[in-house]
Amino acid sequence: MRALHFPHADAAVTFARQTEAFVGAAAALDELALLGPSRCYGWSVLDLVVHVRLGLQEMVVGTITSGDGPADHDAASYWTTRPDDRDVDAVPHILWLRRTASAYGRPSAALTHLRDAAAGAVAAVRAMSDGVVGFQGQRMRSGDFVATWVVELAVHQLDLGGDTDVPGAAWARATIEALADADLPTDLDDRSAVLAGLGRSDTQRLAAPFPISL
Repeated sequence: MRALHFPHADAAVTFARQTEAFVGAAAALDELALLGPSRCYGWSVLDLVVHVRLGLQEMVVGTITSGDGPADHDAASYWTTRPDDRDVDAVPHILWLRRTASAYGRPSAALTHLRDAAAGAVAAVRAMSDGVVGFQGQRMRSGDFVATWVVELAVHQLDLGGDTDVPGAAWARATIEALADADLPTDLDDRSAVLAGLGRSDTQRLAAPFPISL
């Protein structure tokens, strides 16, 4: 695995752009499209929107939680120890997310909560200090912490489908390559490289260790 770091200021700007892009891409979908499948196995697009909204609400806590000691993870190694890794049975989580998403009377109602959570997260990132934060049992430099959410949003924007601009695609690619300690084919653009590197598109041309999971 390669070390991967992002400056705080750059991460804050890119996070705001990527958050706006994800919300815009989700809001452009009609209700039937929101009920359709996403690229995440077992999740509808609505499930994905709810997942992202919940994640943004959780990440706000990280923006105000100082790390006790030096950073022990960076923007790549964070992904190796996430508490929701799917090494265990994924089915209960998938069904829980479906039940949560189904609580909405109409799919479009989930977008209101998404917009509110996104606005709160962007404001929290803009207000946070450059330093070490504590999140999910890890300590990271604030730029690396915010970068992980740039990647989360970029990947899930691709999971929505469509061809809208994904501001954080290059950061997602860099993260995948750092985790794999290998480069994706240079003739693939960032969007195609991320989808292939995560196994969400044809991976026949990729050698081990691809695809990987985040």
